Amino acid sequence: MRASLFITCYNDTLFPETGRAVVALLERLGVDLEFRSQQTCCGQMHANTGFRSEAFSQAKRFVRLYQDAEAVVVPSSSCVAMVREQYPGLFEELGNEALRREFAALLPRVYELSEFLIDRLGIEDVGAWFPHRVTYHASCHGLRGLHLGDRPLRLLRAVRGLELTPLPNLDRCCGFGGTFSVKNGDVSSAMLATKLEDVLGTQTEFCTALDNSCLMHMGGALHRRQAGIRTIHMAQILASTEASPAEIPA
Repeated sequence: MRASLFITCYNDTLFPETGRAVVALLERLGVDLEFRSQQTCCGQMHANTGFRSEAFSQAKRFVRLYQDAEAVVVPSSSCVAMVREQYPGLFEELGNEALRREFAALLPRVYELSEFLIDRLGIEDVGAWFPHRVTYHASCHGLRGLHLGDRPLRLLRAVRGLELTPLPNLDRCCGFGGTFSVKNGDVSSAMLATKLEDVLGTQTEFCTALDNSCLMHMGGALHRRQAGIRTIHMAQILASTEASPAEIPA
């Protein structure tokens, strides 16, 4: 099948290794992957901070850019949640009936990465190899917004060599929340400290997730503590094979 990669501005700017991993993974699985270079931001940051006009612009751009795509794959549950949860309200405010119809037709074809693998491709074992102890953090958008359930865990359990350790209090937020961590720094830091106690208690080598925003927030604190646990996007684990191991972050 053919799919289009929406890499997200966050990954494009800060975590390009995630995009490379998604490409390697999906091409290995036989997906004909394309990248539309006109893509920009999904508009979440603008919508969440009250810049509705800018959010309208980004939402319209997304729909028009991908309206003919067979499938759109997004390695970020946060951005997919923006499309599913906030775009309908934005288009309602805009009052453009034609755009609402275009969006309604596109929406069923927009997938977070684990959804695409399991729900669209019907694959749990992607042929990955990652011989490390790993724990999984469920981001709030993936857990509560997209209701990903055990999809990520099913994918991780099928990775050869991977020792998966459950993370206590899996439904606990890491405290990032995008601009929340900027506007409410003290609260965010307190939430992060509590989350880190759970992560450190797993005594694993890596903490993985489907959102680099959460991983950056936790990874920075783990690095400052010299905790010895590193963060890695799940796409990098799933793309890793014995012949082509994952790009391990420093």
